[in-house]
Amino acid sequence: MKKCSKKNLILLSLTLFSMFFGAGNLIFPPFLGQNAGTQSLPALIGFLITAVGFPVLGIAVVSRFNGLDVLAQKVHAGFGLFFAVLIYLSIGPLLATPRTATLPFEMAILPLLPESTSPQLSLLLFTSIFFLIAWLLSRNPSKLIDRLGKLLTPTLLVLIVTVFAAALMHPLGQPALPQPDYASGPLIKGFLEGYLTMDALAALNFGIVVSLNIRALGIDDDQEVMSTSMKAGCLAGLILAVIYIMLTLLGTSLSGMPIGANGAQTLTLAVTSLFGESGRWVMALIFLLACMTTCVGLLTSCSEFFSSLTPKINYSQWLLFLTLFALGVSNFGLSAILSISVPVLNMIYPMALVLILLGLGDPLYRDNRLIYPLTVFSTGVVSVLTELDTLGLRIPGLTQLLENLPLASQSLSWICVAIAMFGLSLILGRRKRPTQTH
Repeated sequence: MKKCSKKNLILLSLTLFSMFFGAGNLIFPPFLGQNAGTQSLPALIGFLITAVGFPVLGIAVVSRFNGLDVLAQKVHAGFGLFFAVLIYLSIGPLLATPRTATLPFEMAILPLLPESTSPQLSLLLFTSIFFLIAWLLSRNPSKLIDRLGKLLTPTLLVLIVTVFAAALMHPLGQPALPQPDYASGPLIKGFLEGYLTMDALAALNFGIVVSLNIRALGIDDDQEVMSTSMKAGCLAGLILAVIYIMLTLLGTSLSGMPIGANGAQTLTLAVTSLFGESGRWVMALIFLLACMTTCVGLLTSCSEFFSSLTPKINYSQWLLFLTLFALGVSNFGLSAILSISVPVLNMIYPMALVLILLGLGDPLYRDNRLIYPLTVFSTGVVSVLTELDTLGLRIPGLTQLLENLPLASQSLSWICVAIAMFGLSLILGRRKRPTQTH
């Protein structure tokens, strides 16, 4: 039985890291550091639990079940396919893929252009080139280790480490008192910020590509593929954690300066303070690399998944369609798409997290058929009602009931419901088992 070499494991981990590490991952930690100031350590710990812990667990669970749809079938056979399609659409062509092109343009490219330049025409030109390159890099998904792990990711890491090293040699300032949101309960605030990255959904998507690249190395044994996927997920999580720590410390050094409107402004302030105006070009390159690698990961994972559902439409055809669709959305309909896809993501993300956690403990209650449907469906009901309330659609009685639950102010009341229903299904399952054996 062939095993993955240490070199290939490192390259695979770098590839997986690069697929996770997009623009949002780049700008969240500096903003957290600048706002948290002297409370950065507990805030960072909370952030790492959700921004690193959940994705690593997601990779492990998808590897164990050999696919998101197989895991979701534990809830119900029909739910498995429906939920998998919903997640791939929401975090792929309907949200994240178009944003991988628009975010670097708005944050890094547009500020470098002359004021006389037409923003819409420039966006069209930029996104056309961006998605052409992404399409070329995605044509052979089993070669991602060569294209991402050996080239793009090391370049991205070198740039980030260079910025951090410059900040160490030329400190930008001392940590200041935290902003009000972080003054009390910084651990919880950091936990919530990491939760909002929604990277656990990306982990559920990327599992299929990770397995494909492992098999491309000549590893065919299912157990070895699962083991290698878990090792790569843990190592990618470690790299993510190290980079998050660097970026948070960078933001912390700016906590005494005026707080930016977002993390992009915080990071730009740091880089330009260290490198002058040429720092804007450094920023542009970092954003481009971070978003390109994530775009490739999303295109390949979504194309692989949908081609597995449609025998008459192959990977290449799906890849072309999804690339062109993302190009169109990024230029003409991103705001409208976001208004639909973001609420959908908020509704399904809690269910995805519950599925991941249930999947981890699956051997302990494999014979209990109540745990998955009761826990996941109740979580879904609460998360849907919570999001409807956020959108201004209140249901008399139910909405007020949810508002009285713990963590309701953070839109996390689903946690209490999930725990309660998990406990209830355990009790009901134990009572039911003896009657089934007679």
